[in-house]
Amino acid sequence: MQQPRRRDVLTLGGLAAAGLALAGCGGGAPLPTAVQPRSPVKAYWARQRRHGTVNFANWPLYIDTGHKTLQEFTESTGISVSYSEVIQEDPYWVNKISPIIRAHESIGYDLMVVTNGFWFSELVSMGELVPLDQSMLVNFHQYAGAKFQHRSFDPGNTYSVPWASGTTGIAWNPKFIQDPVHSINALWNPAYKGRVGMMSDIQDLGNFGLLKLGINPETSTPADWASAAKVLTQQKHSGLVRGYYEQSYIDELVAGNTWISMAWSGDIFQQNLSSGSQLRFAIPDEGGTLWTDNMMIPKYAQNPVDAMMLMDWYYRPQIAAQLTESINYISAVPSAQTIIASAAAKATGSSKALLHEVATSELVWPSAADYKRLYNYPDVSGKAQAQFQSIFNPITT
Repeated sequence: MQQPRRRDVLTLGGLAAAGLALAGCGGGAPLPTAVQPRSPVKAYWARQRRHGTVNFANWPLYIDTGHKTLQEFTESTGISVSYSEVIQEDPYWVNKISPIIRAHESIGYDLMVVTNGFWFSELVSMGELVPLDQSMLVNFHQYAGAKFQHRSFDPGNTYSVPWASGTTGIAWNPKFIQDPVHSINALWNPAYKGRVGMMSDIQDLGNFGLLKLGINPETSTPADWASAAKVLTQQKHSGLVRGYYEQSYIDELVAGNTWISMAWSGDIFQQNLSSGSQLRFAIPDEGGTLWTDNMMIPKYAQNPVDAMMLMDWYYRPQIAAQLTESINYISAVPSAQTIIASAAAKATGSSKALLHEVATSELVWPSAADYKRLYNYPDVSGKAQAQFQSIFNPITT
């Protein structure tokens, strides 16, 4: 395997910004074509070569059963994939790889999946990601939905493209709440005192405080964060909240310890599918959160061209459909839904019911109206992250 030279990767931090600055220079007579400065991003990618191998780091159980999509990639391209389920949580992973990257060394993986939010922002702000070669994302630009091609936390998809997404909304147990829930205000309903579950993740929690006040999280300011924290603190002190949960919120909801809770769409879909529970889920009229696990290339990756090819592979509709059939999270490729529906029509037995559920569930395929009400997290890059944490951490602790 060819080791990249330090010269090839030394200037990657800030390459995207440098490239934009060069492209945006105006005024005065243009330089002769022969000596015009070349975009550092384009210059970097012009030096890269395909090596026939790629090392992919992902989360456990987050790919199609049997890894058929990877096998088909190898058959189609000749590129072998070493796939490792080594990411358990974003903070641990980023804290593990950052010292290696800052020492100007490869982390041993060419492609990795990290969720948008604090840790994604840190990787970007510290210059630890490779700006993507947009010319190699042919399938992405052709097949990805508009919501996933225009994302506030990564404008122009400079550093990432989605692997899979989910929504944060409201779930409730119909044994205790019979009427449909439409408003975020249900989490502040005195009738549910002591039976409300809230997320311990302060990014999700903060978003719901902002949405409660009618504030767009993506354009929110520190003053807005303070206002959201105030309304969340009032909710806590009124005795409405039974607890601030991580993954265990789903168990509390099924058991009836909580009647209503902030919830992740994928959890509710899989819980109902696996156990037959009838939990309900809705994106509030005021809005919910769209979070995304993103494919990205770490700085000093040894096989970036091969990684780019694998990233774009997952935007082929047939491949996206295979992935969604297995993991049941939101796909960035809308046309994959039709492929799954067609497979459901041809299937028999239990697989027919499963494929039909995947193809028709709005937890997997939010409607156009839902997408209009879904927001990313606030921009917490740089010093804003510490400020955001100082505002919201006291609520859950």
